Amino acid sequence: MSRTTDRRGGRDGSPRVVVVDDSPFMRGLISDLLSDAGVAVVGEAGDGEEALSVVAETRPDVVTMDVEMPGMGGLEAVERLMEETPTPVLMLSAHTDEGAEVTFEALDRGAVDFFAKPGGEVSTGVSRESERLVEAVRSVADADLDAATRERDDPHSAASPSASAGSEVDAAEIDGPLTVVIAASTGGPNAVERVLSALPMADCRVVVVQHMPEAFTSRFADRLDAASAYDVREASDGARIGAGEVLVARGGSHTLIDSYRAGRLRVRLDEDDDSHTVTPAADVTMRSAAEVIDDPLVGVVLTGMGSDAAEGIRAMADAGARTLAQSEDTCVIYGMPKRAVETGGVDAVYDLDDVAGAIVGGEA
Repeated sequence: MSRTTDRRGGRDGSPRVVVVDDSPFMRGLISDLLSDAGVAVVGEAGDGEEALSVVAETRPDVVTMDVEMPGMGGLEAVERLMEETPTPVLMLSAHTDEGAEVTFEALDRGAVDFFAKPGGEVSTGVSRESERLVEAVRSVADADLDAATRERDDPHSAASPSASAGSEVDAAEIDGPLTVVIAASTGGPNAVERVLSALPMADCRVVVVQHMPEAFTSRFADRLDAASAYDVREASDGARIGAGEVLVARGGSHTLIDSYRAGRLRVRLDEDDDSHTVTPAADVTMRSAAEVIDDPLVGVVLTGMGSDAAEGIRAMADAGARTLAQSEDTCVIYGMPKRAVETGGVDAVYDLDDVAGAIVGGEA
């Protein structure tokens, strides 16, 4: 297996990447896809131990890391990498329930984001998703690793592993039923967990739209349920929620607010709308919330790449909702919040630790 290479270099401003996978075929395929897009692949490794050495030697901008490898696997390698040579990591995981489980553990250990490989561990299906892979690599290379580390490791965070669900969260008094729509992408799983774990119990219902494939959103909902005082579950067609409940938009479909009566909302799933670059799209959920809900409404845009939620937050603002965005200093990727702010539809910007209080505090 090769160690340090330089496959045709990269165009100006392109990230330098180390590709880690135990399959020579997958290493070559991923490297070729990235190189063809102008991304410089400066090294390859076949296991975690070799990856640590190659990364230390080449000092890349990002590492693509396979999960299942002989010897030192991807999980241990990510943890060691964060300790020895902190570098943004994109995990390449199987598009399965088991893949979701190990991917969330990788995010806990320091990975910035993940790419779900279609077709299993060794598959040419990655070629069909080459644009998405390249976009993910470029995005992760721009990640604020310090913000990601604070988000994950701050001992004072209500979302830290040592905190029990809702153990230090007091109930909050709010004026009437409150509905919240939260949008997030890269860096979002930990950010959303942090917000929900700190969100005081109140007459509040929440819909979370996190860019994530279908096999992952159910597991994500389980994680949020364990971390929060709220009852969290994955959205299903026709699902209803009331006070103290949260729905996580299902991957592979868009979640629309279909109706709202007496403090309970009902959602509808749309799998046929392919007009958006991401599924689920926060724009869809936010626009439907703006059209349907007449009680107090809050829109929140957290860390993530791209422009999803920009149109949605503008629609919510136009409908009279309060609108919040995460601050650049606390974002892993300041893409979605930046685009939202640029629309003029964001009332106020908050550091991540202040978002939960701002949601129920009613100040903007």
